[in-house]
Amino acid sequence: MNNKDKSGNISGSFRDPSGFLFLKNGLIFRQINLDYKKDYDFFIKSGLYRELVKSGLIIRHKEVGIQYKKSDKAYKIIKPEKIDFVSYPYEWSFSQLKDAALLTLKVQRKALEFGMSLKDCSAYNIQFKKGEPVFIDTLSFEKHKERKPWSAYRQFCQHFLAPLALMSHKDIRLNQLFRIYIDGIPLDLSVSLLPLHSRFSPSLFIHLYLHSKSQKYFSNKKINKKSGEFSKNALLGIIDSLEKAVKKTEWKIKKTEWADYYNFTNYSSKSIKEKGGIVSGFLNKIKPESVWDLGSNTGVFSRIASNKGISTISFDNDPVCVERNYLECKKNKEQNILPLLTDLTNPSPGIGWENNERSSLIERGPTDVVLALALIHHLVISNNIPLNKLAGFFKKICRYLVIEFVPKNDSQAQKLLSMREDIFTDYTIDNFEKDFSNFFQIKNKTKIGGSERLIYLMKNRK
Repeated sequence: MNNKDKSGNISGSFRDPSGFLFLKNGLIFRQINLDYKKDYDFFIKSGLYRELVKSGLIIRHKEVGIQYKKSDKAYKIIKPEKIDFVSYPYEWSFSQLKDAALLTLKVQRKALEFGMSLKDCSAYNIQFKKGEPVFIDTLSFEKHKERKPWSAYRQFCQHFLAPLALMSHKDIRLNQLFRIYIDGIPLDLSVSLLPLHSRFSPSLFIHLYLHSKSQKYFSNKKINKKSGEFSKNALLGIIDSLEKAVKKTEWKIKKTEWADYYNFTNYSSKSIKEKGGIVSGFLNKIKPESVWDLGSNTGVFSRIASNKGISTISFDNDPVCVERNYLECKKNKEQNILPLLTDLTNPSPGIGWENNERSSLIERGPTDVVLALALIHHLVISNNIPLNKLAGFFKKICRYLVIEFVPKNDSQAQKLLSMREDIFTDYTIDNFEKDFSNFFQIKNKTKIGGSERLIYLMKNRK
């Protein structure tokens, strides 16, 4: 689901004077305004659009006729190719953001070959389709202005290079600054957080440290336009330099409890196989088009769904798990699974203007099926989330629920309880079934062999 304003336009596109997205009969369309006519016509007639589509760098669209117009400013209406699930940079792993950055530079380089340039480099212009990043904003291109600076340079640094440097050199969790700074992480903040040794990287020194200083120096000065002139070759040099800087950013993945979960779980290999069979059977019965696997770890059970051709979003709150999951997707060229980072105790909110530019996790649902396997004991015992609250949350985001109940006598639950007082008297199978029955019909429950755990298939009562 996409957030809309009162006119029915998709709210995340209101800032662009060249056009906007809107919904009609449940389908997404984009209006191209008359003000953008020359650039759009050049984009099409120059062959750039065709080349970008051929290279898999941009989503396809088709012109559908002015009868769909939303205002008198309309020049054309296009229907973009569908993206199954819209995600945001604060939900991406390190390598997802890095791949998105490299794709953006590749698009810019290709645009210059056809006499055009990107006028903005927002990370929100990238989505993931069939396992790979793809550019989605048809209106981001303009005719290249000879001897003019690249207008999107600052934005690229704030949306891509700065967060990648922070994640690489400081702390992987700093991509969450995207939640606060919707137009990228400010350069002065970035350089204040980066460790001193990062200054020895020539590319980071130029594009972040010196760039930040120049922003501050020119913030209250009148700019001599002639002093900013540089050739197309100089612009290509900047792109080369940025590309090298992005490629050099690395994150050395460390072991975490969750990334190595299956090496220390109390399941036997036979029990894991049986659990997978139960989940597979439920999915065969439901025949969903979409699945959200919450607390997916590295995506073992997500792949039961994705291997059936089901569009699967694989959520976890451990950056290492999400990174490993994504790298596995890339290695195997998996097209039906998208690993994303989310903390269910604080899921992605609606942010931006009127808290409406970027949709919350709940607003991007509901999905056909939620998998909640070996999850709720963590939410109840570690995070004090009552069962009835969990049931209410799941009701909002899915039509069917495949959920595992881990009793308190299970060794994994005991491990959690060893770290705190057992105040969870309501955490029983009877209370679980009672609370969830207020929101779901229990269609099936099956015990996992070799354990006391149960897996339920539930259907939303609404």
